[in-house]
Formats: sequence, C-alpha cells, structure tokens
Amino acid sequence: MTITRRATVQGLGIGALLPLAPRLALGQPTGILTRPIPSTGEPIPVVGLGTWITFNVGDDPVLMEECAAVMAAFFEGGGRMIDSSPMYSSSQPTIGYGLRKLGYPERLFSAEKVWISDAGQGGAQIEASRAYWGVDKFDLMQVHNLVSWEEHLPALLELKAAGQLRYVGITTSEGRRHREIERVMASQPIDFVQATYNILDREIEERILPLAREKGIAVIANRPFREGDLIRQIEDEPLPEWLAETGARNWAQFLLKFIISHPAVTCVIPATTRVDHVRENLEAAGGILPHEKLRRRMIDYVEAL
Repeated sequence: MTITRRATVQGLGIGALLPLAPRLALGQPTGILTRPIPSTGEPIPVVGLGTWITFNVGDDPVLMEECAAVMAAFFEGGGRMIDSSPMYSSSQPTIGYGLRKLGYPERLFSAEKVWISDAGQGGAQIEASRAYWGVDKFDLMQVHNLVSWEEHLPALLELKAAGQLRYVGITTSEGRRHREIERVMASQPIDFVQATYNILDREIEERILPLAREKGIAVIANRPFREGDLIRQIEDEPLPEWLAETGARNWAQFLLKFIISHPAVTCVIPATTRVDHVRENLEAAGGILPHEKLRRRMIDYVEAL
C-alpha cells in the first residue's frame, strides 16, 4: 500500500459520498460520518473545507474557477462547513464567487471570523465579510485567535440572541494561548472552539478536548496537514497494511481518520485547491474509524518515520 496524495483514485462517484444514516463515532461503516453540534444537536459532516492560503487567489479568473470547482465537488460529496477569515486576504471574495456560481447551495454551513483589534470596528468587518460571501447571515462567527475577545464575544452573543448568527465560537492555531482558550471555554456560553489538531500536534487532547465534551462545545480541528508539510514529509513512505480495515487509501485519509476518530472532534477543515483532493478528504469520513488501540499504533508509526 504505497498510494500517495498525488496518486489518488480519480472520478469518485458522488453517490458514494452522499450522507446516509448516522453512525457511531467508532466502528460502523454506513456512509459519510456526521456529528451533532452539542448546543443544538444539529448534525454536521466531520470533514469541512478550509480556505487559508488555498483560496487566496486574488482576481485570477483561472484560479477562481478552480476554487469554484473545489466547492462544487465539496457540496456534491456531502460537505457543509466552509471556514474563512478576514485574515485570509482574497479568500472571502473567492468563496463568494463560488457560491454565486453554484446558486448558494442550501446545505452551506458558513463559518467566519472577526479579526480586528479595534472592537468598535467588529460589526463593520463582519458586514464586509457577509457582503463578500453574499449570504444573509453567517451560521458561525468566531473570534479569530482571541483578538480582543473580551469585547467581541459579548457583541457576537448579542447578534446570536437577535437571530443574526446561529453559533458563536473562538479560535486559535499552532498551539497558541491554550490556557486562555480553556478559560473562555469554562466561563463563556460559546458553541464552538477551533484549534490545531493533527497526529503530531496533540496538545489539545490533554485539556481542551475533555473540556469541550464536558461543556458541550463543538470542536473544529485546523491545520490537519500542517499546510501540507506533514504529507510532504511522509507521503513517500509505505502506508501500513494494518490500516486497510479503515478504508484509508493514502496518507491524507490516514491523517484525517486519525483526527475524526477522536469523539470530541466535530469537524476537521482541510484546505485544498484540487477537486480530487476534496473528494478523497470527504471519503475519509466513510468506512471504519480507528479505535483507540489503532490510534496509538498510528501515532507510533508516524513518529518513527
């Protein structure tokens, strides 16, 4: 089993990816996996779509079309959550272009962020983001990297109470400010927390993931491939034969299955510019997920490479 990210199976049928019945987090192969958002019970597919770097294409018409094609394959395959931020430069208008071209799919779960130190400008930034996307309102608004969260979070909760947002959350990345993340999770009525989690970056297993389960907070895992560096480091190594039972056919699926097999993870948001990659990312949400003993074996295998 030496299939790499680049040598993925092409032309995966849409029917094989459409959501079927819900299943348990560990073990039962019935289709694309969803998990409930704890605060409401709303089910959401465990694989979403990130846009950091990949959708920052400026006004290049060819690259914008490629991103729109990725979005089309994502929705056709059963995806819902698209995540972005004002920090991601032209990613927001790129999303808007794709959504307009696709006729604003009803299944979209729009996840955005407020990211500005001047809290008084937060509302204007959110409105600018909404205009870029072309949506009536966002499903989820997150305070990006906790920037001025003490001012932004009450404002977001007011918007939620007024029906102008559905969910409120906070984010961090690359292992930063975890203690402050925990403090916000423990004291504020948030619906989501977003943090870095992958097979090598597992700090949030210690406190953040257990706290999320205790408080009923959904978890979005970012940087699953370390912006592709993780795959580039290992993709020429043989995929272990003992992983075949999970249905993982390449390293990308190996890495995603590890993340979503943790029961506290609600959704992971890999970013890509390629249709074949978004299809195989969604395929990772099918088959059987690794049990705890197999997860440990996966960690040991990657750390030994």
